[in-house]
Amino acid sequence: MDDLQKSAKIAAAGMQAQSVRMRAISENLANAESLPRSADALPYRRKVVTFKKVLDRELGAETVKVNRITADKADFGKKFDPSHPAADRDGYVLTPNVNPLIELMDMREAQRSYEANLTAINNAKAMLQRTVEMLR
Repeated sequence: MDDLQKSAKIAAAGMQAQSVRMRAISENLANAESLPRSADALPYRRKVVTFKKVLDRELGAETVKVNRITADKADFGKKFDPSHPAADRDGYVLTPNVNPLIELMDMREAQRSYEANLTAINNAKAMLQRTVEMLR
């Protein structure tokens, strides 16, 4: 039974990490079209979540954790809009470095990983229940 509980805890750590990733992706999507308010301001910068393996000594197994959430250093886009208050002297406004298509693909990947971990937890739970029933 110990191994099944470990499996569930490892999967729960994966779910927690993917949840953080989904929140960052949601924020990226929400700000994909936002523009700076003035010429000296920068637009929203995409956030990227990285993971790391962490030894959980209590479990005696490695789990996944969020390593850090960083700003994507990719270049900003430009949009020609000379009437915008954030336009430079050539009439261009910097736009966020967020590509909604990439964000949606990342969201789908995070969702599938979350669901896979949830399935692992449900399977471990069902196996524990069967074990208890057999022991009765």
